[in-house]
Amino acid sequence: MSESETYRKGGELRRQLLGDEYVERVNKATYADPVMKKFIDVATETVFGALWTRPGLDLKTRTLVCVITDAATGRFPELAIHVRMALRQGWTEEQLTEVLLHMSGYVGVPIIRESLLTAKEVFAEMR
Repeated sequence: MSESETYRKGGELRRQLLGDEYVERVNKATYADPVMKKFIDVATETVFGALWTRPGLDLKTRTLVCVITDAATGRFPELAIHVRMALRQGWTEEQLTEVLLHMSGYVGVPIIRESLLTAKEVFAEMR
């Protein structure tokens, strides 16, 4: 994929949200595969470069939106990525735990239990 300005901005923002070390690790482990490389190129351009850089919401709020939607839809691998981003944007473990606990009354206890288990793993990794 040729590097457009949107792609470059998306790549920079992805590194800002996830950290250089994490991005390098996942690029080698997951995105070295040609099929997955196509995926991350599209995601870098469209999700990080076009959606995450829009005005109107700060990055901290955007990360919380992602945590909530991942938890509500049971997207646990994505939830781990977004919990990492949320912590890097200043949300605390306690705040994220409370958000997930609050959601149990609206989306159900079992899915939030799984969400908390995912969050717990990310919390431990990032400490």
